Amino acid sequence: MAKLIGLLLAALSFEFWPGATYDPSIPTFHKVLGYDPGERITTDEGIARYLDALAAASGRIKIFEYGQSWEGRKLVYVAIGSERNIGRLEEIRAAMARLADPRKTSEAEAHKLMAGLPAVVWLGYGVHGNEISPSDAAMLTAYHLLAARNDKMADQILENDLVLIDPLQNPDGRARFLDHFEQSEGLEPDASPLAAEHNEPWPSGRTNHYLFDLNRDWFALTQPETRGRIAALRAWYPLVFVDLHEMGADSTYYFTPEADPYNPHLVKYQRDSLQWFGRNNAKWFDHFGFDYFTREVYDAFYPGYGSSWPEFYGSIAMTYEQASVRGLVVRRSDDSLLHFRDTVRRHFVASLATAETAAQHREQLLEDFYQYQVSAIAEGAKEPVRAYILPRGRDAAATDKLAGLLMEQGVEVQQATAPFHAGGREYAAGTYVAPLAQPAKRLIRTLLDPVTPLDDSFLKREEQRRQRKLRGEIYDVTAWSLPLMFNVEAVASAEPVTGAFAPAKPARIPPGEIQGGTAEVAYLAAWGSAATGRLLAGALHNDLEVFSSDRAFAVNGARYPAGSLIFKVQGNPTDLRERLVRLAESTGAEVHATNTGWVDEGVNFGSQHVLRVRKPRIALAWDTPTYSGSAGATRFVLERQYGYPITPIRVAQLAGADLSRFQVLILPSGGNYARALGTSGIERLKDWVETGGTLIALADAVTFVADPKVELLAVAQENAVVGAEPAKKPEKPEKEEARVPGKIIASQADYAKAIEAEKELPDSMPGALLRARVDPDHWLGAGAGDSVVAMVVGRNIFTPIKMDKGVNVAAFESADKVVASGYLWEGGRKQIAYKPLVIAQPAGRGMVIAFTADPNYRGYLDGMNVLFLNAVFRGPAHARPPGAEDME
Repeated sequence: MAKLIGLLLAALSFEFWPGATYDPSIPTFHKVLGYDPGERITTDEGIARYLDALAAASGRIKIFEYGQSWEGRKLVYVAIGSERNIGRLEEIRAAMARLADPRKTSEAEAHKLMAGLPAVVWLGYGVHGNEISPSDAAMLTAYHLLAARNDKMADQILENDLVLIDPLQNPDGRARFLDHFEQSEGLEPDASPLAAEHNEPWPSGRTNHYLFDLNRDWFALTQPETRGRIAALRAWYPLVFVDLHEMGADSTYYFTPEADPYNPHLVKYQRDSLQWFGRNNAKWFDHFGFDYFTREVYDAFYPGYGSSWPEFYGSIAMTYEQASVRGLVVRRSDDSLLHFRDTVRRHFVASLATAETAAQHREQLLEDFYQYQVSAIAEGAKEPVRAYILPRGRDAAATDKLAGLLMEQGVEVQQATAPFHAGGREYAAGTYVAPLAQPAKRLIRTLLDPVTPLDDSFLKREEQRRQRKLRGEIYDVTAWSLPLMFNVEAVASAEPVTGAFAPAKPARIPPGEIQGGTAEVAYLAAWGSAATGRLLAGALHNDLEVFSSDRAFAVNGARYPAGSLIFKVQGNPTDLRERLVRLAESTGAEVHATNTGWVDEGVNFGSQHVLRVRKPRIALAWDTPTYSGSAGATRFVLERQYGYPITPIRVAQLAGADLSRFQVLILPSGGNYARALGTSGIERLKDWVETGGTLIALADAVTFVADPKVELLAVAQENAVVGAEPAKKPEKPEKEEARVPGKIIASQADYAKAIEAEKELPDSMPGALLRARVDPDHWLGAGAGDSVVAMVVGRNIFTPIKMDKGVNVAAFESADKVVASGYLWEGGRKQIAYKPLVIAQPAGRGMVIAFTADPNYRGYLDGMNVLFLNAVFRGPAHARPPGAEDME
């Protein structure tokens, strides 16, 4: 109790900005919430209540709602500025939109606008729900700006800036963290890092409802939180964007400049301007005696961070990181105590310092922003790539979605209203074109270029680190080209594209329709697109009878590839057409009616190669030891992208669960499944597969099914290649000796060889897009195209399966072709070449399907969806669970 009283007394005497005096008419934390800043961790409801109280008390703040989380929590930001600026918010927003397009605003007009504009600054807090200090610092920053009296810094910020504060970017994750923390609290705050209050159970509060890391989602826009935030940023075009985070308790504070590597599409002023913010932050941190570091760990290469994406409309974007308490107090490894209030204070000081820097450089920031747009347009009109052409090819639905994603991020996309020629090729009406001579030119290049190169000098250093077994300095994946990840064509045109075009409509899923009226025999849908995948999932969910052909056929002059769907009139409800009309409209699928079962070529509808696709009950392994990101992304893809419900089952329950009611079980990438399931659980799982279940293992889960002690998949995980051949198992001496025969090491090369590990896994791959060839004759590869591109991260390389055991449905390309985009060292390219990406192995009446790289990685590998859907929906059709009809 004495310790608790001491903490409370310390909090009462704690000053966040020493010497500050405040307007008593502006409500304090204590008045609204019942505690002082840093004394408790504020809930999402408490944050909303406090901001409402500030807005009710002051005319210098306005609250905006920009979205809603999956769990129904509001997403808001507040605008804070002088009363004059708050009174003309729409005028400021419109003026920023004019500055963002020099084609509509001359330089003279731009300078007139700049003279009266504030610097718009966006401060984003709490994108990771268990990084707790940012959101409390957000409230304190708002309070200080509204309540501080006779404060030159605050007055300058209010006069020269419009500060937009997003106090809580991930309310669902924060609520999950606080549920855990409050349940774990005891009599007094426990500083031990081993205490339950500091150690969250799976999946932790970092991620959102679907367990997505929202700080990797910025260009993919898979989550509602991200989509709302992008729309809000595009409404304001903030000149400065800061994303405030937390890191390990033993760290200090990180702020800009960033570490290498930088994205090559950033411009000089964006890097130079970081010095302003870093130096001013350092001035205040030095003043208050706070430790900090810069230019380490956190790079500016990947465009999916909050601190990266805004740079591609011309902002100065930065990450700030504060050592985390994950509670109210924690003891660090040097035995010092770190208090929650201290972490709140540092983020508060950094927030004010950043706003001050923007106020001091208002004119230059506005000028640089305008010139960014001018130079982007000029570069787009003269660089080797003048436009990107996006034909609506094999998977037109994926191309539609890609075009929609670009438009949601501010890219101008045109759509051909008639056929046109470009680069010696004819393109059909409906083709999309993104001209490069537009303000979003650099974003287009970043998202559509097949390769975004890393700096050569950085790569050289990275290779040296790898060879010495040092930790790499690539913070995230090295590839993200959207056309590659969607497995669609994007043609770089060296000339401006001309023809008949209209602005494309920003819709990810254009409505589909039924061609050919009311069918007498069947309705057909060509397999191989996201739209047909949605149609299949929707039809099964709505209890329609669906068949799928393992072989291609042609009817009424139209060709249908393997996997195509057949909805027979006989056996389906009498309102089949009406149901399919609704499904086609919502899924974007094109459905064709046929009045005959006679085919021009290929198999007939009654062939043994046409199988009924039964409505599967799908179980997903959940909780420890699964990796939450893989589990969440898998659930998201099936439930939200394809509209099919699944049942998450905690792994601890799987060991003794009756799985007989499920036809599919998915094991997301994860840790030690063998230990979690135990011997009896493994045997039950094998029995379930043998009696007709379809088991799908993703990424690290393949090491479990391939374990020789488990015997579910007849492949093996490879060790690293040493020299020209895999390392041989050393011969065991008859007796362990204290001494060994002498050996001369005659050179540095001999020394390097002498210290190599005799047996270890391959070096970890940092995240590259690798190309794999697909077996066109296997049902699991149907509709996927000749090749697919997978995001390969980590150390998993597996031997190919033998022909008598199963099929390597997709295998990585040769060493000279395998890297579609990103960084993979030569040895890695050679070892992974021709190794399997997708494996199918029959097991009794069931099936084991393995994806050696996660097909649902971050929910943005749309080009892998068809393979995954084949596994989930067509896999059970090729298994023979009890009671299934014999189709032979």
